[in-house]
This record gives sequence, C-alpha cells and structure tokens, in this order.
Amino acid sequence: MKHNKKRNTAFIYETLARELTKAIVAKNLGRKEKVYDILKEFFSRGSALGEELQLYRVLLETQNIQTKVAERLVEETKAARSRLDENAIFDAQSQLIAAINKGLGADVWGNFIPNFKALASVNGIFGSKTGVKKRVLFEQAIVDRMSKPLVVQKQTQLEPLDSLSYNSFIKKFNSKYTELLQEQKDLLNRYVTTFTDGGLELKIYLNEEISRLKETLASTGSDDVEPLIAEKIDGVLEYLEGFRHRDFEDIDLEKVLKTQELVREISR
Repeated sequence: MKHNKKRNTAFIYETLARELTKAIVAKNLGRKEKVYDILKEFFSRGSALGEELQLYRVLLETQNIQTKVAERLVEETKAARSRLDENAIFDAQSQLIAAINKGLGADVWGNFIPNFKALASVNGIFGSKTGVKKRVLFEQAIVDRMSKPLVVQKQTQLEPLDSLSYNSFIKKFNSKYTELLQEQKDLLNRYVTTFTDGGLELKIYLNEEISRLKETLASTGSDDVEPLIAEKIDGVLEYLEGFRHRDFEDIDLEKVLKTQELVREISR
C-alpha cells in the first residue's frame, strides 16, 4: 500500500519522540526545546492530533487480550475515529509538517521508526481511501498482534562482568542511542506528554519503573561483579532512592534512560 508517512499522526509523533531523544543525548538544549514545543502545541489534550493519537495508541499498545475482545476494540476504535473531524486533522497535520520542516529541518523525516509497519496498518484502517480487501487484512493483522500471547523469557543465571564488558557498555552509554528499549520508549512517551495531564501518567509510570530498576540492581550481589562495578551500582541505587524525597526533573531523564540500559545489560 502506498503510505504517506507525513499523514500518519502516530508516525509523526514517534519521529518527534526519537528526535527529542537524540537532542537530549546530544545535550542540545535548544533543539530539545524546539521539539518539545512542537509536541506540546500539536498533541496537547483536546487537540485534533492529540485525540487521534490516543486512538492509535489503543491499537498499538494493547497486548495479550482475547481475540474477540481485540476484534471489538478494533471496531470501537474505528467508530471513534470516524467521529473525529477529518478536515481538522488534515489541517493540523499540514501545520505540523510545516513547523517541523521550518523549525527542525527535513532530515527529521529520516529517523528510523522500528514499528513503522504497525503504524502503517493502523493508518490503513483509519484512512477512508483504503480498499476493502486491504482494510480487512490490516484489521486482521492488528487483531493478531493484540491477541498474541506474551512470551516470558526464562531468566538465566547472571555471570560476573569483567572489565572489558563494563567498559563496553559504558562506552555504549556515552554514544547516541540507535535503538530504544521498550522501557525507554515508554518513559519518553510519558515524558513528552506531561503537558496533557500535569505529569500524572509519568509519575505513575516512574513509581513502578524506579521500583523495578532498584529491585534488579539490588539483586546483583557483590560476588557477581567486580568491586568497581559493585561500587558504581551502589551509587545508582542511592540516586534512585533519592526519588522518594524529590520530584522528577528534566535533568533526571537521561540518567534514568541510562539506568534502564544498565539494567538490561546486567540482566543479560
């Protein structure tokens, strides 16, 4: 199917989220503010694109449900999408595209989006010009994805990390992210939408995520790693424990992203 990604609201949002991540990692505060302002302007609560994005999320983020429930969810989401103002969405997309090209540059559209096919399939069932056959195939693909059982990976026994492994993932931390972990993506999604609910979703997510990170790091005993690494892990735990006494600030975002990467490396 011919797919115009610039008319796919969820694709534009994911592209901006990736651009925000790159700006944060590169410590480019000016560009970070530009991306954040664009997100705030076009995806705020009650806006045409904000409302459509929520419908995309219903179909993209729902997992491990019964097939009949997934089918009902697709139908209800399509009905909700049909009630949105098509002209308002198109006009908002046009303004958003212009804002990106003028404020950030056309190279933003080259960001790699891993779930591009899923975004395109949802866009296909929302689009009024999609043929019947293709629409049915897209809907079935979405139902299959939502009803697919989650695979629980068996945890393997942790092996001690040597200095080479430690230096390897420290080096990775200091480089730009080429691929985001799912937990990093979840954090960023809630971070960039704090303006829609006053940061409520971010606070709820951090409450669970910080606990998970602390639990994983605390379970790494001093006998499992070298003394230097154990000392660094203790420092990270102390930092995470500090969230009990203060609020999450912008400066914490990169640190939590790196901690998520650290925990993934240790778990491996």
